Amino acid sequence: MNDGVGPRGPVLDDGQFRRLAEYGEVEHVEDGRHLYVSGDDSYDFFLLLTAAVDIVRDATAMEPERLIYQGGPGDFLGELNLLTRQHVYLTARVVSTGTVVRIRMAKLRQALAEQDDIADLLLAAFRERREVIRSAAGGVLEIVGQPDAADTVELRTYVTQMLLPHTWRSANSPAGGSLMTSAGLTPDDLPAAIAHGSVVRRATPGTVAQALGLTYRADERPVDLVVVGAGPAGLAAAVYGASEGLATVLLDRTGLGGQAAKSSRIENYLGFPDGVSGANLTRLAMVQALKFGVRIHSPCAVAGLDLSDDRRPAVLLEDGVRIPCRAVIAATGAHYRRLDIPRWAVFEKSGCIRYAATELDVRGCEHRPVTVVGGANSAGQAALSLAAHGATVDLIIRGRDLGARMSSYLTDRIRAHPRIRVHAGSTVRELTGDDSLASITVERPGERPERLASHALFCFVGADPVSGWLSGVAKADDGFILTDSRLPAGSSGTPLPFQTSAPRVFAVGDLRSGSTKRVATAVGEGASAVSSVHVVLARH
Repeated sequence: MNDGVGPRGPVLDDGQFRRLAEYGEVEHVEDGRHLYVSGDDSYDFFLLLTAAVDIVRDATAMEPERLIYQGGPGDFLGELNLLTRQHVYLTARVVSTGTVVRIRMAKLRQALAEQDDIADLLLAAFRERREVIRSAAGGVLEIVGQPDAADTVELRTYVTQMLLPHTWRSANSPAGGSLMTSAGLTPDDLPAAIAHGSVVRRATPGTVAQALGLTYRADERPVDLVVVGAGPAGLAAAVYGASEGLATVLLDRTGLGGQAAKSSRIENYLGFPDGVSGANLTRLAMVQALKFGVRIHSPCAVAGLDLSDDRRPAVLLEDGVRIPCRAVIAATGAHYRRLDIPRWAVFEKSGCIRYAATELDVRGCEHRPVTVVGGANSAGQAALSLAAHGATVDLIIRGRDLGARMSSYLTDRIRAHPRIRVHAGSTVRELTGDDSLASITVERPGERPERLASHALFCFVGADPVSGWLSGVAKADDGFILTDSRLPAGSSGTPLPFQTSAPRVFAVGDLRSGSTKRVATAVGEGASAVSSVHVVLARH
């Protein structure tokens, strides 16, 4: 079955192989035929009856063709992009004439829904193969840029969140310089991406997603539920909607995970006694959503709602695409606030100001002084993560009491940590440095300003709702969305949980007025809103 190239991974037994084959059609394939090639929009799932197939990464300007995997009789072809619907980035070439079973996507999804043991095995295999490809298939997607630049960090965070196989090269390294020369890139073109041999200059998550086929593509399938926003609430809504039979589309403007994906370690989430990083929780939720058939598109910017049809609301994308559906769950959360300090934008662009403390963000801060601003859990988690990496942390909070908005398990550790110094009742007034941040000035009422050395500033000072796209839906004065019991008096009927003033539109998570800002709460709201969706659909 496998001739030794790449790990074998999970294997279908004879009974599973026969059951899965019933969903497809037998085909005869000749030596040299391509079952799919790099750059194709999509491909089918294949079981190998008697044929043998090589999976190869195509030759690039930097490297020759590379053999990734060899499949023989009894094996199957496919990995995670079968479910994500992104463009194909490896080629499947028949190397021994024989027969295969072709299973088209609709039939594969049917099999995943009907055959639990097969679904679990294939999902495990797809994830394992994705990891193999991420480590072995350099050249599928190559990214080059300045490692500390904000736009480079944003791009690298996106491809990591989406589990995209890629190779990263610093522009300051010999390999990065060679790639820039071969692709004809200048420093003004950075960050840049090379996908399927095409060069994307000044690359963003959006342009890379377009090159890889991850942007929204309409097809003939009707949509029951559109979930806008892929934080914990949106991911939960998508998983529960799809698992309960709703044809579900999940859209997000930037990437998956929302603010939770920025958390270095979440320790109070049920079921993870040792804690879980926001990024890992997001990856697990993404695979779970794909398992149930959620169509995930990110980045995908939503511009508004069309509520002219009482029974068919439509989500309007910025590129003019219209997605009619039977219900909408809004989970767009909130965006980070910035401090009103001179030169903030300069240091933000250079990557010295950050709004997350993931592994990528804290890298380079080891054994250096850094600043964390904010008094809630995300700031506390960031301070502890940075200190654990050897940084010396100044934690700046506006309030007098560290425990006012932060969980006690965090405040106890922060107070006891020798590399964290808390500045209560303080504000940041000035940022100093040339191209890079060198120091900050902190002010406390009645005391002289204090200058603190700082290599980077991590900002967690709250957020404002991303609700501008929800035209025609009732909002509180601060822009958060009103739902159920908070709706204005006189709303028709008794509103369902999480229902907005538009009967087929629901709001969950941080976007909702009065919500509790916790990951577990957001997940619960997303799942519960799906129950309300079912009630609305059953009524009509």
